This record gives sequence, C-alpha cells and structure tokens, in this order.
Amino acid sequence: MLDQIFDYLNFHFSVEASIVLLILVLLEAVLSADNAIALAAIAQGLEDKNLERQALNIGLVVAYVLRITLLLTATEVQKFWQFELLGAAYLLWLVFQHFTSQETEDDHHHGPRFASLWQAIPVIAFTDLAFSLDSVTTAIAVSQETWLVITGTTIGIVTLRFMAGLFIRWLDEFENLEDAGYITVALVGLRLLLKVVNNDFVPPEWLMITAIAIIFSWGFSKRSFKESPQVEVEKSEVSK
Repeated sequence: MLDQIFDYLNFHFSVEASIVLLILVLLEAVLSADNAIALAAIAQGLEDKNLERQALNIGLVVAYVLRITLLLTATEVQKFWQFELLGAAYLLWLVFQHFTSQETEDDHHHGPRFASLWQAIPVIAFTDLAFSLDSVTTAIAVSQETWLVITGTTIGIVTLRFMAGLFIRWLDEFENLEDAGYITVALVGLRLLLKVVNNDFVPPEWLMITAIAIIFSWGFSKRSFKESPQVEVEKSEVSK
C-alpha cells in the first residue's frame, strides 16, 4: 500500500531532493510576500484582532486544501486557460477595489469590511488560490516529484501564515505598505493575464522578484506617526 502511495507521489529521497526542497521553500517565501500582505489587508476587514487571527488560521487551512487539490490536478488545470483568466481577473478586481474604496476614519484600511468571521474566510482562501495558480506552475517547473512539491507547499503555507501575521502589525506602522502590497498583487494579476494572452510575454521570475523588492522598499520607507490618546487629551486641554 505504501509502495503504491510513494509511486504515485514519485517519492525518491536523495541529496538532490533536499536541495530542490530548499529551493521550493525559498521560492514560496519570496513569492508569498505579496500574497501575505493581501491576506493581511483582507483580514483587517474584521474589527477585532482576535477575529483577524482566526480568519487567517482557518482561511489558510482551507487554502492549504485547495492548494493540494490544485497541485494534484495541475496537469489538467494547466490545459484550461480560463482558470488563469479567472485568477487574473480576481486579483485585479481586488486591486481595483482597494484603490477606489474610501479609507475609514479611524484607520487607513481600504476595501471590504466583514460583519462576521465566516465572511472573511472564503475571501482569504480564494485569494490564496488565485496566487497559487502562478506559484504552482513555478513549483512544478522546479520539480516533477509530487511529494517534494507538496512538502514545499506545506512549509510555504506555514511561512505564509507567519508572514501575514507580521504584515498585519506592519500595516499599522508603515503608511505606504498596504498600497505597495496591492501594487505587487496587480503585477501578479497582470502576469497571469499575460500567460493567457501569450506565454512569451510573461516576464522572468528574477524580474518579478526584483520589482517586488523595489516596491516593498518603498512600502517600508515611511512610518505612520499616530498620536497617542494622552497626547490628544493634552492638546485639547491646551486649546481650551
């Protein structure tokens, strides 16, 4: 039974496999930065910080199941350009919604607000799936061994949860970070769209990574200075 499972997953462990696994994990970490900030920004649509964490935890569990399903059916999925078109349209819609929506008065959050945890979870899961349409292709190109790709994806989803948690905190600290994140989401959406139109137009991975690094450098370039309630009280007393 185990032999049949290992044969299906192409399980053959070697030193080369360890190196490929490391490459897959690094690719997941680098290519998940824009994904993480998008998920963090979506989770901020919930008013409560505890609900934000729960939404990320449950949403990424669902996203993990969807990713594995996508991996196991990737050969078939890649035959249908409509999936990539839908993924591109969804990501570009998220970007459009972000830049056209009004900021709330109490913070700089753009985009939808969720009345409950269960409204946010499917949005988080399907956003990750849209990103996975691009990253899964990259992962399969690196290795044809299914068990390696699944292991890399498992480690990648854990890394994504950790990064999203960091970005939730950083979004409150850096003024341009949310905009920078959505600009990189637009790049991923456009990249998927170019794959549908003509694969020869798709920019190489090194160019995407360089562009993302430059955009995030801008995103971290300006801190938000929010006055504490005590300072505001003192100012109001002076004005009186």
